[in-house]
Amino acid sequence: MPDQYDVIIAGAGMAGSLAAAVAAKKGLKVLLLDRNKEQEVGKKTNWGWVCGDAVADAHLQFIKSKLGLTFDYPELDVKVDGVLVISPDLEYKIPFEGAGYVLNRPAFEYKLMQEARRNGAEYMPEFEVEGPIMENNYITGIFGKDREKQHREIRAKIVIDALGVATTLRRKLPDNPYIDKVVDVADLESTGRYIYDFELDHSDERFYDPKNALIHLNQEWAPGGYGWVFPKKGTRVNIGIGVQKESLEIRNKKLGKNDTLHTLMDEYVKHNPAIKNPRLYNENNNGKGYWSVAVRRQLDCMVFNGYIGAGDSMAMPNPISAGGIGPALVSGILAGDAAARALNDGGPSTESLWQYNLDFNEAYGKKTAGLEVFRTYLQSLNNDTINYGMRMFLTAKEAEELSYGMIPELSLASKAKLVLKGASNIRAFQNLLYVVKKMNTLNGIYEHYPSNIKEFAAWRERVAAEMEEAKQKFKPNPV
Repeated sequence: MPDQYDVIIAGAGMAGSLAAAVAAKKGLKVLLLDRNKEQEVGKKTNWGWVCGDAVADAHLQFIKSKLGLTFDYPELDVKVDGVLVISPDLEYKIPFEGAGYVLNRPAFEYKLMQEARRNGAEYMPEFEVEGPIMENNYITGIFGKDREKQHREIRAKIVIDALGVATTLRRKLPDNPYIDKVVDVADLESTGRYIYDFELDHSDERFYDPKNALIHLNQEWAPGGYGWVFPKKGTRVNIGIGVQKESLEIRNKKLGKNDTLHTLMDEYVKHNPAIKNPRLYNENNNGKGYWSVAVRRQLDCMVFNGYIGAGDSMAMPNPISAGGIGPALVSGILAGDAAARALNDGGPSTESLWQYNLDFNEAYGKKTAGLEVFRTYLQSLNNDTINYGMRMFLTAKEAEELSYGMIPELSLASKAKLVLKGASNIRAFQNLLYVVKKMNTLNGIYEHYPSNIKEFAAWRERVAAEMEEAKQKFKPNPV
């Protein structure tokens, strides 16, 4: 007979381990699966734990409030005062998030897995999940290969998908009117990063700030995306870029270049005047890596019969910063809660699991559709317009409000005193007014996320129509 559990969590990354910890703490029989060896739990690829590794303190406090779990060194590598977004000309900075930490990712992941075990979850490393088991339109388990490469089927009442953006579970779901099985390539960023040990050539907080995580907006350095320089303990740094495929192709064609993500990464490091003699810090084979990250709102629905999605598998990273750690932590805890609640209240139907959509929407997701529109707008601007806009369109307070998904009060009349010079700048500001209005509309729609499954189709159509209008208006135009 196949194994039987209350809940199987596929993927022992941050979302998966927390889901396992919560579900097991609530008395469920839980199996946590990971394709990695135990000492490499949560590793994304053969390159390592590919990520910027920054997380706001508010998300760690959320874990503490739900599980009583706290963190310290070594899992918290270095504390930062916040995230600063820097204009292409390096003259303007916008605070993006409050105080937080740059993680020692392997140590952080291991501690979360140990918490799941401590709460009673069974942990099985070196298991490759290949797809869901389907019976009567319900997910009733998973199949895959164990460490001996033997085919194995394991049954559960609920499967939580925490396998990441390329998950085989979401992609192999049956056709259904709730969960998109594919993320559009236009909503993905290709990312790459190094962890370096380096010497500080000279102090220049536009390029390296030991107290803040830096994000560079620059359509030539990172077309359609961003560069980042995040301090780590001592003389180490996490440095990388993310690019959008279409924006990179447009930029290369207009500039007559053939750059790739890899060449742009190396140029980004080379042109950082504060970093001298960078040497790859390759502990745990984690010094260099590449991955993809979604930069859109989370999937409109994240549950199906017997199935819950969490973290990157549901396209949860912030559409502006691509920060995925915070929403992964939040969603993991909420997914574990949702599984326990559904099994206590009658079963794992889509209807019984629906509250998870509402919970995540309230905790994090309701701002992301607006941020997706703002990201689409930014990708339509060249460096000159971004520079002018960051200097003239927005006060620091307004820019910070936008970065959090809040809607500042903007009007062309209120900015007239700033002397908007040139037709292109006036048009860009008028487009910003459109964006702010669209963000406000979408925030209002998400404030009324459907409380039951019957209202979902009409709600989803409205979101899709609003988003499509914005994407047709703003096409990538990096240079």
